[in-house]
Amino acid sequence: MNKLLRITVVCMALISVAQRMNAQQSSVMSNISGNFEVNSQYYQPDSAILAPDVPEKLLSNGFFNLNYESGNFKAGLRYESYLNALQGFDPNYRGSGITYRFAQFSKDEITITAGNFYDQFGNGLIFRSYEERALGVDNAMDGLHIKYNPYKGIVFKGFVAEQRNFFAKGPGIVRGFDGDIQLNDVFESWADKKLRLGVGGSFVSKYQKDNSNTRILPENVGAYAFRTNIGYGNWLMNGEYAYKINDPSIVNNFIYKNGEALLVNINYAKKGFGAQVSGKRVDNMNYRSDRGATGNSLFINYLPAINKQLTYRLSTLYPFATQPNGEMGAAGEIYINCKPESALGGKYGTKISLSASAVNDIQRTALSNDTLGYASDFFAIGDNRYYQDVNFELTKKLSKNDKLILTYIYQVYDKNVIEGKIGEKQVTSHIAVVDYLHKFDSKHSLRTELQHLQTAEDKKNWAMLLVEYSVSPKWIITAFDEWNYGNEDPDHRFHYYNASMVYTKGPTRIGLGYARQRAGLLCVGGVCRYVPASNGFNVTVTSRF
Repeated sequence: MNKLLRITVVCMALISVAQRMNAQQSSVMSNISGNFEVNSQYYQPDSAILAPDVPEKLLSNGFFNLNYESGNFKAGLRYESYLNALQGFDPNYRGSGITYRFAQFSKDEITITAGNFYDQFGNGLIFRSYEERALGVDNAMDGLHIKYNPYKGIVFKGFVAEQRNFFAKGPGIVRGFDGDIQLNDVFESWADKKLRLGVGGSFVSKYQKDNSNTRILPENVGAYAFRTNIGYGNWLMNGEYAYKINDPSIVNNFIYKNGEALLVNINYAKKGFGAQVSGKRVDNMNYRSDRGATGNSLFINYLPAINKQLTYRLSTLYPFATQPNGEMGAAGEIYINCKPESALGGKYGTKISLSASAVNDIQRTALSNDTLGYASDFFAIGDNRYYQDVNFELTKKLSKNDKLILTYIYQVYDKNVIEGKIGEKQVTSHIAVVDYLHKFDSKHSLRTELQHLQTAEDKKNWAMLLVEYSVSPKWIITAFDEWNYGNEDPDHRFHYYNASMVYTKGPTRIGLGYARQRAGLLCVGGVCRYVPASNGFNVTVTSRF
């Protein structure tokens, strides 16, 4: 009996014992739940699109979660299997094992967690532990975590832990404390006031031994952050400022400059109208528990992207990735919900949204023979434009059974910075999308998308046609073709076909498909992974219990 099986048997035995004990105490309810997911792909050779060779032919990522809850007690574990990992995931995901396990006890105002946990302080500028399975990101903490809620509107959190690093742990130890106070909850006399106030603060420190023979490296690197949220009537403003002491690493070329970040969001909303303005500045804020880590591993913090998250296929051809070494940007969005029977609303109403964002480098003044690397004026914007977009979307219900979405997107994209390439031209693109949905009846519907991307740079123009037929709630059948018809090389005007079928019954979902996948970045919230070109069949199965 191998180690994994022994652990599983012990866990199931403990749960069984606990269930028998609870059966004798009718006042205590117990529950076992979990979920299962497997993603597999069979890879076929396709040298034309530069798809890498896959010796195994079949690759697979699998996950199984098991959770137990009884009264004030919770426990759980996750088993993961990469045999071997799908293309585009870090090859350090290799093999199988229990990667996440925890025990948690809650009583009155305190919650104690031992083992693995996820959490976030504020906006995440100095600490966020989370899993984003599509990106292969999982920086789960492993240690002790305490949450204390002594009074309504007041929450304190603290932890001491190491970080997951694939199937091992990073070399650093991370310690953190966070406090949050919502004054309108604390003071009963403020409960109904239009003015709403909240404040919070965090401190995080990481320890890693100085193992350098050529530099004197700080072993304890601290970071702190202050945040506030202010609301009045229809207005809401939240902002957070973070500061990190010198943290030389491979990502910042071992400079000793301190880091800082500022994120501000202002929102206004009333019935039928909303607006948002955001601003962000980041300077040398790469913060990891291992100064030698690269890619998406061992991040302690998270620097959210402020640009709109785009979902249409061709709009994701040039996605933005947050630049922790330095960026300065602003974004704004307005949305209008036109009432039915109004001039713009027509019979069924109309929704309109307009957004724009721009992200530049920060201004830098090089410091010769100085370990700080450079100086930067906090309010000075750099000359290099990393990313820019303008998005217009109109959603119109044409009848009870027909809905139309029209989208236009303008993008500016710096491949050299975002993709780490050299000598590439900045890409300017125009994207148009027509998304049409027709419902035949309450169960059957047909959705079609027609997309076009025009650019004079990179691989020139693209077109895409998608058809999706749904039989609710069980079947979704989809087929689309991305065609790089404008490529200057006629031999590289490839079609990227995709066909899939998804069947859902109760908690189980099974997907089968074939795809010729173009290479590119897959991004979620400014965090990205590179997905190489591929050709093959895929199977996805998910279920819960």
